[in-house]
Amino acid sequence: MRAPRTGTAARIVAGLAVGALLAGTAACGVADDKGGGTDDHTYRPGTLRVLASSELADMKPVLDAAAKATGVTVRPTYAGTLDAVEQVASGKADGRYDAVWLSSNDYLRLRPETAARITGETPIMTSPVALGLRSEAVARLGWDPARVTWAQVHRAVADGKLSYGMTDPVRSNSGFSALVSIASGLSGAQSALTDADVARATPRLKEFFAGQKLTSGSSGWLATAYARRSDVDALVNYESVLLSMRPRLTVVRPSDGVVTADYPFTTLASARPEAKDAARRLTTHLRGADAQRTITEKTLRRPVVPGVRPAAAIATEPRRELPFPGSRSVADGLLDAYDNRLRRPSRTVYVLDTSGSMAGDRLERLKTSLSELTKDFRDREEVTLLPFGSSVKRDQVRTHTVDPKAPDRALAAIRGDAGRLSASGETAVYSSLREAYERLGAGDTGSVFTSIVLMTDGENTSGDKAGDFEDYYRALPEDRRRTPVFPILFGDSDRAELDRIATLTGGRLFDATTGSLDGAFEEIRGYQ
Repeated sequence: MRAPRTGTAARIVAGLAVGALLAGTAACGVADDKGGGTDDHTYRPGTLRVLASSELADMKPVLDAAAKATGVTVRPTYAGTLDAVEQVASGKADGRYDAVWLSSNDYLRLRPETAARITGETPIMTSPVALGLRSEAVARLGWDPARVTWAQVHRAVADGKLSYGMTDPVRSNSGFSALVSIASGLSGAQSALTDADVARATPRLKEFFAGQKLTSGSSGWLATAYARRSDVDALVNYESVLLSMRPRLTVVRPSDGVVTADYPFTTLASARPEAKDAARRLTTHLRGADAQRTITEKTLRRPVVPGVRPAAAIATEPRRELPFPGSRSVADGLLDAYDNRLRRPSRTVYVLDTSGSMAGDRLERLKTSLSELTKDFRDREEVTLLPFGSSVKRDQVRTHTVDPKAPDRALAAIRGDAGRLSASGETAVYSSLREAYERLGAGDTGSVFTSIVLMTDGENTSGDKAGDFEDYYRALPEDRRRTPVFPILFGDSDRAELDRIATLTGGRLFDATTGSLDGAFEEIRGYQ
């Protein structure tokens, strides 16, 4: 979050692309909405257009059953929580959606302009933030899982005995809820966090986040990345996510308190009367005993209806509930502190196709996207632009680090370098990726988040072949293989080829053919 330089958290959120993490084509209860077309948000009787947290894709079987019972079909568009909040607050959701279904409405309530845009909230299920640890880490630390506090977790991290992964709080409500829980626990706050609490906890928060080795814009990718890493002991995430992981993790709910998601189904004031009636029928069904039992068994979230027992895997001992920050300034300040001071800095190489096929509109779109992206670069972040054609254009490779004391200097230099990019040559994808790894390998990767972003509009036509790069990557030392590549599908690029690169390196493919190039670059920010 760049609050000091752009005003508010919402300024960044407004620029984020909707994270369309779709669950596949639905049968009857859930009709996926990919967005982008003029008919995608057309109202249809009996169908609720819902802007939903991406993690709710696992509710498809429950919603399919609800459709049969109520005649109401849910048509979700999946988005990050803070992006969805911005759409509601700005009025962009009006007319496009009938309801929003987020993991929490707490951030929504910090936006006073949203009060008139929503008309009802119905909690459907809950899941607290928790810490999931490998069994060997629990044994090494000698912890009793029922008695662990955030202070103990902090001490283990500060002593170098515990490492973990967590989603990006700027883009994921699970990450933000975790950040609030940790800050509350380490500050000793007895009520909603204040600016003074955050300031008091900052030294310990900085020590705590030095132990974060994985970041992500989504819980799903985080879990996959965690499974690839033998050097990460734990995950901070929703209890339901942690309980569903294999191999099983020991789930710790710190005794000094956690923030809990309550997944309120929220009708928009702009919805048609018949849509509001459909929402009432749906939520009544979902809060019925049978549906609540199905929800807890299939999703490992907690039921909200008295008399329905949680799934057997869910602990039932009492836990302290922590309140959300009481003001938007505290929430935004906490996000800004995390992004620019508390978390590990990032080192990213942007491997940019500037071959002859990029000439014209494609190159201009790339330049504009990179210029816009500078608004989101964090303090202390190292950014390398590595343009390529038939080979890497070494005379145009530039590296800049954002100095907290004078950030505009590096950001202006990056915009200048982007503006001077020119198109020529063939397309040397794999040779250029090899050089990106070599550049990252020249520095310390143990105390930073490293990543490579690959943007190409065509297939590899020059230099190394796919097999050459795969052999090179597999021969790298283990610590250097931990750097993922995030390819962007653009123009005439080969989806299968880019997907293989992402799978090999533990990255994720982003699609700019159905959305904007700006949006793809922005969405990747949650993974850096």
